[in-house]
Amino acid sequence: MDPIAYVNGSFVPLSEAKISILDRGFLFADGIYEVAAVLDGKLVDSASHLARLERSVGEIQLALPESIARIEELQKELIARNQLDNGMVYLQVTRGADKSRDFAFPKGDVPSTLVMFVTAKDIVNALSAKAGIGVITVPDIRWERRDIKSVALLAQVLAKQAAAAAGAGEAWMIEDGYVTEGGSSSAFILTKDDVIVTRPNSNAILPGCTRKAVVALAEERQLKVEERLFTVAEALAAKEAFITSASSFVQPVISIDGKPVGEGRPGPMAMRLREIYIEFARATAV
Repeated sequence: MDPIAYVNGSFVPLSEAKISILDRGFLFADGIYEVAAVLDGKLVDSASHLARLERSVGEIQLALPESIARIEELQKELIARNQLDNGMVYLQVTRGADKSRDFAFPKGDVPSTLVMFVTAKDIVNALSAKAGIGVITVPDIRWERRDIKSVALLAQVLAKQAAAAAGAGEAWMIEDGYVTEGGSSSAFILTKDDVIVTRPNSNAILPGCTRKAVVALAEERQLKVEERLFTVAEALAAKEAFITSASSFVQPVISIDGKPVGEGRPGPMAMRLREIYIEFARATAV
């Protein structure tokens, strides 16, 4: 069955979903996106994802064509139309199609483009969550507003391709000697003293929705969390490392640049946090 997509007010077969070649998202990467997990047919962390969407479009003066509440309704309808049990909902909004192809914002009434589609994925039972993944390190060559979830992802594409070529599951980006984040994930370590460490939110990283929830869930259980910078050397000396994202929840990291982290296998803290997060996701999904 041809999946159903949403394009500017209409639900259409994915094979027929089209936008103009003049769309500014295509020409300038002038747009914002979000990816939310779907678990048991419901949206996970929806409020966080939509709040981040609203913040990101505000930072680039991009008007949403629908209210936040309406966007969530459309996501739910898209999930229902596709009979999606587990997977992802991708949402993208751009500054629309303007025939002038001028770098400056379009003059006059150019409607924003809003598209959505779904992808089936069994996030809970992913083999990589049980086996752990390796990461490689690459220089962080991105712009200085990484807190905005922009569709300009070429640096991440190159990082993820480097990881794929090396047989790794993710790339950690390095700036001034410190880990910023993964190509599509937030980075964590667990120190020898059982302190969970992750970089604090700033313009240097994307404020991960799963990251936010995992930090809160850890603190609720009186686990010690420090939001600070850490180096690759500290990560290699740590008990454990792991990543978080909407598409992987919590995933153990067992090696960095081919060198083992801890015992070189998924650690108990990462696996515990994964279980806690999945319980939270199931209890709060909408």
